[in-house]
Amino acid sequence: MNNLNINKAINTQLVESLVQLIHSLSPAEQALLQTKLLSDIPYPSANELTHLVESGNALDFLNDEADIYTIADGEAFQLP
Repeated sequence: MNNLNINKAINTQLVESLVQLIHSLSPAEQALLQTKLLSDIPYPSANELTHLVESGNALDFLNDEADIYTIADGEAFQLP
């Protein structure tokens, strides 16, 4: 599914039939189908997400924000 080519012809009738079939399943059958379909999708690890955030520019605006809090603000955190 990663190589989805949106320029190819789409079998709309087949897709509509599949949607009708899925809607006719019981909630338990739909849940099982969802589990089967989504079980092979690799999710990024915490390290991969951290690298993505660090290498992207989405949070760069925070560099221009004033530091309004100091270590003296709030309560000290102690490990249990």
